[in-house]
Amino acid sequence: MLNASITGWGKCMPPAILTNKDLATFLETNDQWITSRTGIAERRVTHVQPSEMAHVAGARALACAALPADKLELIVYGSCTNDEQVPNSASGVQYRLGAGNAAAMDVDTACTSFLYGLSTATAMIRTGVVANALVIGVEAISPYMDWRNRNVAVLFGDGAAAVVLQQSKAPEGVIGETLGCIAEARHTLRVRGIGGAYVNAGVMMGDTSWDFDGQEIFKRAVKGMVTASKAVMAKCNVSAADIDLVVPHQANLRIISALSQRLEVPDDKVMLTVQRYGNMSAATVPVALVEALEQGRVKPGALILMPAFGGGLTLCSHLVRWGQRVTPLGNTDLDLTPCTQSGLELVNAIRAIKIPADRSVAGLMAPNFPERENNTRGI
Repeated sequence: MLNASITGWGKCMPPAILTNKDLATFLETNDQWITSRTGIAERRVTHVQPSEMAHVAGARALACAALPADKLELIVYGSCTNDEQVPNSASGVQYRLGAGNAAAMDVDTACTSFLYGLSTATAMIRTGVVANALVIGVEAISPYMDWRNRNVAVLFGDGAAAVVLQQSKAPEGVIGETLGCIAEARHTLRVRGIGGAYVNAGVMMGDTSWDFDGQEIFKRAVKGMVTASKAVMAKCNVSAADIDLVVPHQANLRIISALSQRLEVPDDKVMLTVQRYGNMSAATVPVALVEALEQGRVKPGALILMPAFGGGLTLCSHLVRWGQRVTPLGNTDLDLTPCTQSGLELVNAIRAIKIPADRSVAGLMAPNFPERENNTRGI
């Protein structure tokens, strides 16, 4: 049986940091309010387009796997933020990498996009469509953010990471997954408007309005990830005691804590990055995975559980059997365009070009499904 081993990994974090203290300069909030509700102390703000972050993360993953770009056969770009509406963002990464032989596709299931992309690429390798793939999770949320809305402005950050999959007969890679969607609750997390910015491309397409029912999302997220995790563990005949490391979606520390308690996984087996990076949507799981490898927390042969949820409300949980190698085969000097501004300066520049607060976006889009009461009671 063919499998898809993870042979390369790399991340790309923009250098500009936005702290809770920075947020308090334009929002009615403070560090204690944010950390007590979310566990987040700071997050990153990108000064470049998401495809540039994806390019750097992808190049680092390819170097780690010692796989030349011209040998790459598939690029899956998991994200809900893009350089442009058309063409797809994966094609931009293909061009930047010089991976002219690779097919290129985008996957957008919000925060679960990387893991849905991992399932897609794994299935294509198992069926012989391609022999290898680069799967990216990347997000540049800051230009799309409604910086007037405290309930969401404190949560999100930007970043990227990627993994290389290669065809193998070893029992490695994704050994089981559960995918799902609670569509009846899709209204609880929604970004409406006419597109926000085409990220750091000098083109402002309008403003956005975020629907965010924190309490409902919390309940649905915990229940969904727990259910999906138990289902995939049962499918693969493993117990919580067999799990070496949990690498969950990093939306909120409270959600992660509730998840680990209900799965009966001890805290020392849970990888956390939320305190430093916030919720990077599709990038959270791959960034946390790369950092776990960098910190020596992934051992040869480790069994890793990766649960996530996102807008839609999409949900999933993946079981990954790691291979024997936990160190890179190579490196690259490629890095982002230098940044000369702080996170607060970047955000204030975005705020300055947003549509004024007295111009509502509520009537700009007519949804084709019944409206429900919008509840943004908190996180």
